[in-house]
Formats: sequence, C-alpha cells, structure tokens
Amino acid sequence: MKVALIQMTSGSDVAANLAYLEGQVRAAVSSGAVFILTPENSDFMTETADQKRDQAFDEAHHPALSLFSSLAKELGVWLLLGSIAIKRSDGRLNNRSYLFAPSGEIAAAYDKIHLFDVDLPTGEVRRESALIEGGDKVVIASTDFGKVGMSICYDVRFPYLYRQMAQAGATMLLCPAAFTVPTGQLHWEVLLRARAIENGAFVLAPAQCGTHDGGRKTYGHSLVIDPWGKIIAEGGDSSAIIYADIDLDETARFRSSIPSLSHDRAQKLCAV
Repeated sequence: MKVALIQMTSGSDVAANLAYLEGQVRAAVSSGAVFILTPENSDFMTETADQKRDQAFDEAHHPALSLFSSLAKELGVWLLLGSIAIKRSDGRLNNRSYLFAPSGEIAAAYDKIHLFDVDLPTGEVRRESALIEGGDKVVIASTDFGKVGMSICYDVRFPYLYRQMAQAGATMLLCPAAFTVPTGQLHWEVLLRARAIENGAFVLAPAQCGTHDGGRKTYGHSLVIDPWGKIIAEGGDSSAIIYADIDLDETARFRSSIPSLSHDRAQKLCAV
C-alpha cells in the first residue's frame, strides 16, 4: 500500500493553499498513492487571533471540504485533510481533522483535544486555547486498510490517547502537525517513534514546514514510521510529497512478537 504525505508551507490565502493541495493530491495519485495526508492548518496559517477568526469558515461553507470530497470521489482514494479551522456559532474555532473515503463521504472527523499553550525558551508564546475549543472525543475510523486513530500535533505528547486507539484496534496512528522548530529538532522524531513502538502501529505524520505569514517557523520533517519504530520515509525542510510503501501485515507481526497491548495492569499511586 502506497501512502503520500504532503508537506507544505501554508500562507494566509486559503484559495492559494487549496489550489496547491489539489495539485499535490493529483500528483500523489498519479504516482500510485492510495492514501494521501495533509498537515495541520492546511487551509491557512496566520499570526493573530483576529486574523484567524476572520479567515475561518463554518463547516457548511468551508471550501476545503467540498474540494477534498470531490477529489476523493474523482480519484477513488482515501484523503486525510490534516486539519482546518472551523468557525463555531459562539465565535470560537475548532481545529478539526477530516478523513474522506473514496466515495467522497466524510468517514470521520476529529477535534484536537490537547491545545498548545506554552512559553517556549525562545520567548515564543503560544495560547491555542485562547481561540480554539478543544475536543473531547477519541476518534477511530474504519477504512479499507484497517482502523486508523486520529490526532493532531500537540496530542503526540499524551501517550494514553494513542494507547486507547491501539487497544481499540487502530493499526495506523495519524498525526498531522505544525511543530515549532526548536521543539521539532529535539522531540518530533522521538515522540513519534515512541508512539509507534508503544502501540505496535504505523505512524503517519504530515507536517508544515518553512516560514509562514507573520514570521512563524515550522519544522517539517514529515515522517512515516513502522510498528518497530523504524523510519521508512522522512521529509526535509521544504515543501514536498513524501512517499512510503507500507506492509499492512507488519502490525500483526509486531503485536504477536511483543504483545504489550494486552499487558496493561491497574496500578495504585504510592507517594512517599
């Protein structure tokens, strides 16, 4: 099974970003990919909350949804729209990921649960919760190639989320992201490989890269990791399509060799 991860540098122009993605999706399909994934913030990246609110669409009118639905149906492939900003009736936003089936239907949607509220050593301050309403549902979707677990970016730091998905049958863990450069250099690969090994699952992580409008920089280095923790495809610092051929039987081989998913035990905290 051939997968393709689209690594991009989203700007503030929604139409331009979607036009770029359409071209990349078509190129990936012509190269044989049957599952194509895009990163977090695929529709746009801007700096201020007011800009984000002004740029966002409600779900009924977001042009990315109609585009990806038509592409999935026309091309007969599975598509992950890594995440887009969905305007809520209360004026806040959801950071929402969508999985499209080859029929063009939305097979699943996931709202990012863990929000990026940090003060980085560089002095950069991020308060995603100031505008974004976090989700509260773990989402696993059934596909032609097995069950997939959905997550977004900062979620990768919370292992129990992925454990729940794997124990519920997910054999692929999806993590579209827009990682900052300093934390990306230190943690991106380590966290994603850990999630793969802990759960005996493939991890597919398409990423934003480069310098965005307003000066924010993202790390890139999209990754495809097998259940043993081996990196089988990696992107660099620039926009690109990253391809990988996946052996779907590898998850079963790993989980029969190291059956740790069935070995969890209840524990009591003993503070001394």
